[in-house]
Amino acid sequence: MGINIRPALVTDVGSIFDVRTSVIENHLSREEMRRMGITESVVADMILKNPCAWVAVDNEKIIGFSMILQDEGCLFAAFVRPEYENKGAGRKLVMAAEQELFKHHVVVWLETDKNSRAAKFYRHLGWGNEAAINDVDIRLEKKEKSIL
Repeated sequence: MGINIRPALVTDVGSIFDVRTSVIENHLSREEMRRMGITESVVADMILKNPCAWVAVDNEKIIGFSMILQDEGCLFAAFVRPEYENKGAGRKLVMAAEQELFKHHVVVWLETDKNSRAAKFYRHLGWGNEAAINDVDIRLEKKEKSIL
């Protein structure tokens, strides 16, 4: 299995939504996302404006994606289809997002459920400086590594 990471294209948006609705933990339906203002047209516009999303592709099938809010310095999303978990795609997707974020920010951040597998995953990748947002969610940060 050769999983490749590449910048997302507008033509990938439907597949990105398919991945997002396939996950078990932190599942959202298309309707729930629409109510939050996350629609295919909004995501397509974001992709057209800035390098802000990456997809993991296995044998021409999109199996994961990551997305950033560049201006805010935020890792907004990173999701992989359940059958592709623990195969390295998530790590590669987060690394692609971090690389772009660190072009514009020294410290970047994300929010996630404090008891989720995602929180453990991000901590493992070096995200820290944990701060509680509410009883459920936390904010994690990551600093750009200094080059000596």
